[in-house]
Amino acid sequence: MTDQTKIALVTGASRGLGAALAEALAPEYHIVAVARTTGGLEDLDDRIKAKGGAATLAPMDIADPNAMATLCRGIHDRWGKLDLWLHTAIHTAPLTPANFIDPKDWQKSVDVNASATSVLIPYVAPLLGEAGQAVFFDDPRAGEKFCATYGATKAAQIAMARSWAAETVRTGPKVHVLQPQPIATALRARFFPGEDRSKLASPSDEAARLLSMLG
Repeated sequence: MTDQTKIALVTGASRGLGAALAEALAPEYHIVAVARTTGGLEDLDDRIKAKGGAATLAPMDIADPNAMATLCRGIHDRWGKLDLWLHTAIHTAPLTPANFIDPKDWQKSVDVNASATSVLIPYVAPLLGEAGQAVFFDDPRAGEKFCATYGATKAAQIAMARSWAAETVRTGPKVHVLQPQPIATALRARFFPGEDRSKLASPSDEAARLLSMLG
């Protein structure tokens, strides 16, 4: 691996859109794939290798600040930089009326969707430098019925991303907030269990569309 190798960090890479994005970026990028699901990461690694790419698997919990510090220090020590960060990791609490929010579901959603983002941005920003790019994926559910926990914590994540984007217009890195089309993923099925999935975009097609928007 040369100093010119482009490095992409994908948080939430074991399935769905994150896995599709990681696979689409290989072999142009060396993929640092982060997720809690080891089996999903290993399957992704097999697919990346099959197309001539390479990945570094990091089975970690993004809600653990110490693990994220170790991850980013490892990236710095090995490559000294990141070219791209795609943040797809999300916790989807069970749908419930606001007056029945479970405290444990709420706390996990805050930890994964909001707090982890507040930890990762300061850790990843120096690795991206002026020329790198960070990408967040909006899913505006705030205010929808039964989506209080997910909608509120996802909105917090995107609010941080939009602030970072506004702050780095002149200095870099370039920060994008993209909104995927409805995708046939397990996350989507939790929100719309009776939906006709034949009308939804495939993760691979949507990954290609979103990546084409980065330029």
